[in-house]
Amino acid sequence: MKKYITVTILNVLLAAGILFGQKETPPPGGTPKDFKLPVKETFALDNGMAVTLVPYGKLPKVTIQFRISSGNINENEKQVWLADITADFLKEGTTSRTARQLAEEAARIGGELSVSVSMDQTTIGGEALGEFADQLVGLLSDLLRNPAFPESELDRYKKNYLRQLSLQQNQPQQMALEKFRKILYPEHPYGRIFPTAEMIQSYTMSDITNFYRQNYGARRTHLYVVGVFDRDAVIAAVHKNLENWQAGAEPVTNLPETESKRAIFLVNRPEAVQSTIFIGQPVVDPSDPDYIPMMVTHYLIGGFFSSRIIRNIREDKGYAYSPYSSLSARYHDAYWVQQADVSTEVTGPAIREIFYEIDRLRTEAPPEDELKGVQNYMTGVFVLQNSSRTGIINQLAFADLQGLGDEYLTGYVRNVFAVTPDEVKRMVNTYLPDDKFTIVIAGDVAKIKQEVNPFGNIMP
Repeated sequence: MKKYITVTILNVLLAAGILFGQKETPPPGGTPKDFKLPVKETFALDNGMAVTLVPYGKLPKVTIQFRISSGNINENEKQVWLADITADFLKEGTTSRTARQLAEEAARIGGELSVSVSMDQTTIGGEALGEFADQLVGLLSDLLRNPAFPESELDRYKKNYLRQLSLQQNQPQQMALEKFRKILYPEHPYGRIFPTAEMIQSYTMSDITNFYRQNYGARRTHLYVVGVFDRDAVIAAVHKNLENWQAGAEPVTNLPETESKRAIFLVNRPEAVQSTIFIGQPVVDPSDPDYIPMMVTHYLIGGFFSSRIIRNIREDKGYAYSPYSSLSARYHDAYWVQQADVSTEVTGPAIREIFYEIDRLRTEAPPEDELKGVQNYMTGVFVLQNSSRTGIINQLAFADLQGLGDEYLTGYVRNVFAVTPDEVKRMVNTYLPDDKFTIVIAGDVAKIKQEVNPFGNIMP
């Protein structure tokens, strides 16, 4: 019986063309459809706070986030990570609730609370069962407006941040990133990745409370509510908890003056068996019409598994396991960077292949089918990103931060597929000029210095 079953299964597999590499040609993809933005309602309170409500889905849950235009951009050169510490302190309780009470109340309504900080924004949010959306608005509003700032927790936070600093500063990727950002953004918050240990030790509760008072307020805040919820109850909760919040200052606009030139910067890691490579430069920012064509170009060069650099130095040459490129965006700012961790002995050859793939696109537009594969991937990922409550908030918040309007989202699929092979070539020649690449390598300088010398001047 066992033999009969085995033979039968084998025959089925053979007939299906599964064995021996015989594959049936898949049907062609359908016509791409533009993303349909869920119906949303946006209004502003008298104090300047914006509110966006998006009924979405059938699962009876809601996600609520406050996006505050305050983050590392608001730090000066002696306040690195102060925005992060300030935000973490919000979780330590309010003037009427302890940290434990906050967590317990969130759990009772089927959810949890979270706080995070980026360069341009602080996010305070949570999720709960949809029937308790108004209660979640009240809970988050209390956390945002009435932090207790218990001084008893300061020493613990300092120790935690000192441990994080020690760990991150010894990671080659973070070492290279720190150098890369300092070069691109000299004397600007975007160029400050790490504080010093002395800086963390110096922070006082006055520093934290002053940062909060100066940078948190209604004018800088946008509330997003996405999911299944009672609209009238949520609006009533918004007015009850937030309409008398202080307006505060307008968001800070501090656009960087970027620098980039063809040069090599080495970060020494004696006896390292790998080199961490960053090759990149500032590019067009999200507010520019060329940003989407630049995104397509980024993905084609190194942004997903089938991109050119990954095929070259991972699949063909075996120089790196997971090289990838990034199009890293902040408020009206962006840079493109190719990253790779390679064995020390192939540092030079890997750099040569990276530039080969970039330079090839200066004169040879990509084939239509290759470009179509990139476009299919990008639009597929975009649809997936918009298939969750948090994903919708992320997309709306990005468009609002950059001042893009709904057209950026509703026209994204159409605009991605409108990019032509010749536009990809134009992106490389316009925004990735050969003489503007900053090259940062964290590795064993004694072993790699000679082999990387041909790719640019080595800076002290």
